Amino acid sequence: MSLRKRTSMLVIVDSCIVLFSIYIGYFLLHPVVNPFTNPFLLISSLSIFIAHHTFAMYFGLYRKVWEYASIRELASIFKAVTFSIVVVAVVQVLVRGDILFRALSITWMLHILLIGGSRLSWRVFRDMFLSGRKSTSPKKRTLVIGAGSAGTMIARQLMKNSDTPLMPVAFLDDDLKKRGLEIFNIRVVGTTDIIQDVVKDLDIEHIIIAMPSLDKSTSKVLMQRCLDTGIRTQTMPLIEDLLTGKVSVNEIRDVKIEDLLGRDEVELDLGAISSKLTNKKILVTGAGGSIGSEICRQVACFNPSQLILLGHGENSIYHIDGELKQKVSKDTKIIPIIADVQDRTRIFDIVEEYRPDVIYHAAAHKHVPLMEANPMEAVKNNIFGTKNVAEAADTFGVPHFVLVSTDKAVNPPNVMGATKRFAEMIVQNLAKNSKTKFAAVRFGNVLGSRGSVIPLFKRQIAAGGPVTITDMRMTRYFMTIPEASRLVIQAGTLASGGEVFVLDMGEPVKIVDLASNLIKLSGYAVGEIEIKETGIRPGEKLYEELMNDSEKQSEVVFPKIYVGKATPITNAELLYLLEKIPGLSSVELKETLVGVANQRNVEVGQKVSSV
Repeated sequence: MSLRKRTSMLVIVDSCIVLFSIYIGYFLLHPVVNPFTNPFLLISSLSIFIAHHTFAMYFGLYRKVWEYASIRELASIFKAVTFSIVVVAVVQVLVRGDILFRALSITWMLHILLIGGSRLSWRVFRDMFLSGRKSTSPKKRTLVIGAGSAGTMIARQLMKNSDTPLMPVAFLDDDLKKRGLEIFNIRVVGTTDIIQDVVKDLDIEHIIIAMPSLDKSTSKVLMQRCLDTGIRTQTMPLIEDLLTGKVSVNEIRDVKIEDLLGRDEVELDLGAISSKLTNKKILVTGAGGSIGSEICRQVACFNPSQLILLGHGENSIYHIDGELKQKVSKDTKIIPIIADVQDRTRIFDIVEEYRPDVIYHAAAHKHVPLMEANPMEAVKNNIFGTKNVAEAADTFGVPHFVLVSTDKAVNPPNVMGATKRFAEMIVQNLAKNSKTKFAAVRFGNVLGSRGSVIPLFKRQIAAGGPVTITDMRMTRYFMTIPEASRLVIQAGTLASGGEVFVLDMGEPVKIVDLASNLIKLSGYAVGEIEIKETGIRPGEKLYEELMNDSEKQSEVVFPKIYVGKATPITNAELLYLLEKIPGLSSVELKETLVGVANQRNVEVGQKVSSV
């Protein structure tokens, strides 16, 4: 129905109600008197007729969508009717010098009841008779966790939407005052401590977590409880996203493995970052990779004048270039460059031509077993590639250089970790006598990256298993790609020269628990998909470290960010090793890299005052 037809219909209905109310009110008080012969009543009815439509227009009674009516809409009816009665009272005083209080009181009550009833009747009819007509298939019995505003929105939306396959049958909420209460005839049956019992007793087939304001650690515990039931679990968006309109309440999503990390993300110093990036020229190496591309996305939000995407893979650079050109401000120029960091001349030419203000060096080989089998490739890319980019930054006076490092650089038993430790020592060595502020950022495994175990697990689960892990005891630190990228960007603002920044990544995660949770998130019960142990691969460690004991300190330079000043290799020693490396055999190369990295990895923890 068009707005014009709808408004006309409401005006006709309201006109009948207004005239009916005032004449019935008078008739109830004077049943033996014919109200239609009273001229004073005729003037009053004409006054309330005009006043009602005036105030109805003013308070928007003809524009509201009454199928979603709430207390706010009822308040508008109350105001419109009350002001109309006040106008009639004023007219009666002016015409007769008296007010028919009893008649107007009855008219006021009838007016509110009938106007409100006419509006809410459609909603009642829709909820009782129209909702669910389109759906003939049985709906899944759904448990809503959270009986607050978010849970109420979810339950109401599910009950109104005939197309949804879900039907809420119970609430859980940790507020003991709500226990036993009913919302939309759905009972709050208890707290989140009894999730397992409720799922069993009420034959729950689906769970929705509607508590978006929970902190990450509490949310992790709650999601794990739901996951342990074996029932598909979904969660809703953050409440601020709902309130700002970024997403709708319908956009509930499956619980992701990232939700189970249980760690609040680092809050950035946006002012400091903006001063370093806005209207500046930014170069990102490895811009097509998981971390490099996310750094580009985050940097683009600060409107740099130029964002230079440097990568060796043509296809990956093509994709991130196309993505960013659709999203960035017209003031930001995206410059895609295909180049290999091992090509020293090419790298120097690029840095000289564009003179970036900040370089984020994310280009690296990262797969531990592959680099064990191809140690010279790790050396060429991770050591000599870093050396080329860092020395180009030093030569042409780039103000800031940030190296993306890894927790595998701590006490490395493998080639990949050793080459990344060498890369750290290279930038630390340059930092001693350079105007460029060099820094390294060290963090753990990144969920969703190309080198992450998650894609492998998902493929194995999709194939019916088994899910293979190298050792049941193995643990790793995990973070999300956005977290890692934010840390890299924030580190660029904190560097004074030579630091190794480390994120407090919380507690390490057992790989077997990660695999088990992924199986549950994929809709399988425990035992349906086998988890198989295959044995530790060459170069792997049972656990990773973010800092040596000598590095550890109680103070932070930024919330959840620590810094350790490692003792860099001397320039003479570094040059000797770099000249010696190309002539070594694979076995000698591994021994040299790992040996030197560990001998030089006795780092002096430097306490830095908390910012």
